Amino acid sequence: MSDFLFNEFEPSSAAAWKQKIQVDLKGADYNDTLLWHSREGITVKPFYFAGETESFAPETKNKAYEVCQEIYISDEKTANFLANDALQRGATSILFKSKGVFVIEDVLKDIPVQTKIQFQLQFIDVDFYKKLIDAAANYVLYLNLDVVYQLATSGNWFASETEDFKNVATILEYAKGKNVFVLGVNAELYQNSGATTMQQIAYALAQGTEYLEKFGAEIANNIQFNFAVGSNYFFEIAKIRAFKNLWNSILAEYNTTVENIEVFVTPSLRNKTLYDYNVNMLRTTTECMSAILGGATTVSNIAYDTIFHKKNEFGERISRNQLLILKEESYFENAQNFADGAYYIESLTEQLMEKALYIFKQIEESGGFIKQLFKGNVQRKIAESAFKEQADFDNGSEILLGTNKFPNPKDFMSEDLELYPFLKSNKNKTVITPIIRKRLSQKMEKERLEAEKVNANSKEEANG
Repeated sequence: MSDFLFNEFEPSSAAAWKQKIQVDLKGADYNDTLLWHSREGITVKPFYFAGETESFAPETKNKAYEVCQEIYISDEKTANFLANDALQRGATSILFKSKGVFVIEDVLKDIPVQTKIQFQLQFIDVDFYKKLIDAAANYVLYLNLDVVYQLATSGNWFASETEDFKNVATILEYAKGKNVFVLGVNAELYQNSGATTMQQIAYALAQGTEYLEKFGAEIANNIQFNFAVGSNYFFEIAKIRAFKNLWNSILAEYNTTVENIEVFVTPSLRNKTLYDYNVNMLRTTTECMSAILGGATTVSNIAYDTIFHKKNEFGERISRNQLLILKEESYFENAQNFADGAYYIESLTEQLMEKALYIFKQIEESGGFIKQLFKGNVQRKIAESAFKEQADFDNGSEILLGTNKFPNPKDFMSEDLELYPFLKSNKNKTVITPIIRKRLSQKMEKERLEAEKVNANSKEEANG
């Protein structure tokens, strides 16, 4: 087959292809016509050849990704029921979220041992974390403890910088020798707030480096990195690959390595829409594909209606089944290395690495990530990027189908809102300016909802 397809044809060089393209362009400039420059300054060519770039395939064990189900703990027995139900329906990992302490044994009851159990808790209670580590001794446990994220997203430490890092050090010491990933680097915040792809990589690296500096290189095997991915398909694949390569390079500078970089990925909320919400399913499907092909170890999908409905069985089942279809029916089960050697993706990976490394070095030379947060430089850079992306959406060059392109005028949502889908103002006093998540379509959706109310009131007056 290979002889028939390849060996009977004369090979063509990149120069020959470009010469042929120039002829077909009939005088139009090749660079102006066919080279595309992304908002971040990445150049995309119309074709790629072997040998243009080296391979940047991260060293990753080719294994199946975990299908994770997110569950909020408002009632322990309900959370436990939902967890066991999700595991029976195909999930292989559970992410529990909570704002306060809970009865650990009730939450973990009957969950099969060796299940990957994730926690994202919005507090630090050293004694509670110790109990959690002991109670979950038979599981692969991820605590995702991230005090820098707490600072960045809320504008405040849990208590203070000194106390927060002291508490984390105590928990790290207690978890030594146990099957626990204590630390998390929650870089999803940067994607959801409008940071560029390179900024997301650089900030994740800088945040992780803060922990290496605080706790020593030996905690490198104690970190999980959390990313959000958007719908720029190939860029998102390259983003995760670029991050893994750069993190390995940083670890080498600390004379350490990790067997496998743990990367937890979820689809972005930034491009999710209230109107024509079924398109969200298409968006999350391609985003989950990017996560898998980029090398995510765990993927947690979001429901198509997550921004305006309370959690419900239908939405959660659909989001989980999207991952199961990719895994079981679309041959993505062991797809972490499928992108290796793809010339376009390797080129994107190289460019993202170069630009992200430049940002990272600037942060380190200026005193590190925490210092840059207190100076407001990180917030300012993200705001500048978010402003440009928002402007592109507002003028129609950044398209969200069904919202700013081909909207359905008969799509009404004002009666279907169970959750407030827009940014809420935070008037709490903060030590730094927090980084705020914001969806692109918020302003347009508010205007449509207001128009719905005006029309409804007009009809009532006409009928009255």
